[in-house]
Amino acid sequence: MSGFDGNGRRKSFDAVAAAGGETRDPESAGAAGARPSRRRVLRAGAGMAGASLLIPGLGHISRAYAADKPAIGTWPAGSQGDTVYIAAAVPLTGTYAVQGADELKGWELAVEHMNTNHELMKKIAPKVNNGVLGKKVALLSADSAAKPNQAVQAQQTFINQKKIILMTGSTSSAVAVALNKFAQREKIMYMPGISGSNDTTGKDCVRYGFRQGYFGEMAANSIGPILLETFGKNRKMAFMTPDYTYGHTTTESTERFLRDKGGWKTVTNQVSPLGTQDFSQYLTNIANSGAEFLMNVNWGRDAVLSSQQARQFGILPKMTLVLPYQIPFFAKEAGVDISEGVFAATEFWWTLEEKYPLAKLFVESFQKKYGYRPEWGAENAYVSFAHWARMVTEAGSFYPPDVIKQWEKGETIPSLFGDVHYRPQDHQCVRPVFVVRGKAKKDMRNSEDFWEVVDQVKGEDVIQAPDAFGCKLGDYT
Repeated sequence: MSGFDGNGRRKSFDAVAAAGGETRDPESAGAAGARPSRRRVLRAGAGMAGASLLIPGLGHISRAYAADKPAIGTWPAGSQGDTVYIAAAVPLTGTYAVQGADELKGWELAVEHMNTNHELMKKIAPKVNNGVLGKKVALLSADSAAKPNQAVQAQQTFINQKKIILMTGSTSSAVAVALNKFAQREKIMYMPGISGSNDTTGKDCVRYGFRQGYFGEMAANSIGPILLETFGKNRKMAFMTPDYTYGHTTTESTERFLRDKGGWKTVTNQVSPLGTQDFSQYLTNIANSGAEFLMNVNWGRDAVLSSQQARQFGILPKMTLVLPYQIPFFAKEAGVDISEGVFAATEFWWTLEEKYPLAKLFVESFQKKYGYRPEWGAENAYVSFAHWARMVTEAGSFYPPDVIKQWEKGETIPSLFGDVHYRPQDHQCVRPVFVVRGKAKKDMRNSEDFWEVVDQVKGEDVIQAPDAFGCKLGDYT
């Protein structure tokens, strides 16, 4: 496990110093000398309704803090020092490792920008001031390998050792769902990274979880109209589906739209385990299915391998490849000869810098630090953390129910591509979705110019009703 200091420099987990120092706000506890116990504070506050207590090492503490906000999750312990910790359980090995590493860079950059008052962070979270509520922010990370149990164990370690106040990381929606449930149980806030399952803010939604990114239903409703306009109605399609919540829900949404709106027929749906290396048995069935379109819902390295093997089988370009939920680095890894002409629904593409000033700030800052233009995993990570910083600073508190209720106001807030808002009913961000099409090599302006943005769809137009997928958020305390 590792951590990052306020300037984004990597530190070993063991070397991350315990937070301390003089308090600067009502949620802080003193550094020097003995501190009164929380029980003594509560006792002192008894019978002093509306009073303000002056206690050595703690400063002024209102009775509301002492009595009306009992300890919950890692609060207040997690915000008593001069540094607050947030933790990412992200795949750095396995089939989603490339995408996980990109996400981690986005979180690193966001933390650095919080602690240094970067112009971009101030545009999204204007009350950030060299940190959040007088605290520096530090990022811890661990490899989840896209395994739910491993991700939960890592976050539990961070809770025990550093009293983290925010969890993030997923890439696999199976991890996102597991961490959703863990966050609700532990009463610690959680923002998924990449999570394409409808269930994350659907039947598996929780009060303590908020998702910034798009997902299967939004992707299907964005890419579907362009497929019908380009290729017409009554076509035959074969799906390749990873066998977990992201795959099943994204295939279901894509299939439903094209069937109901355009009369498209699914002739086969080949379901494979995450991490499959050899797709020959699935591709044989697809080759013999009579399909005209290969709808590849696989993700990460699985999407790359299955598409490359489909070309080796002669399925591509005989069939038209579609990526309903775009994979960061797909074109670079699979090859432009495969991605050329492919339609995909995505959350972000770097050429949006030509239209949106905040996207330009992000792309330039990211490229300067890491040497390449960011993919949408890094964008999702950065914006998620920036939105968290905004909610905490607007609430003026790290107390989780206060932050949650600030989020649930549903106010319009900035993103890299215009204004967005979060729905209080399911904690899903309503944000645009972009449809891209793969460029031919001759049309690329530089070595990273893989996709052309061909459509931008309003989130309000492609998102389901808040209760459509069975969301019941749960309690605050």
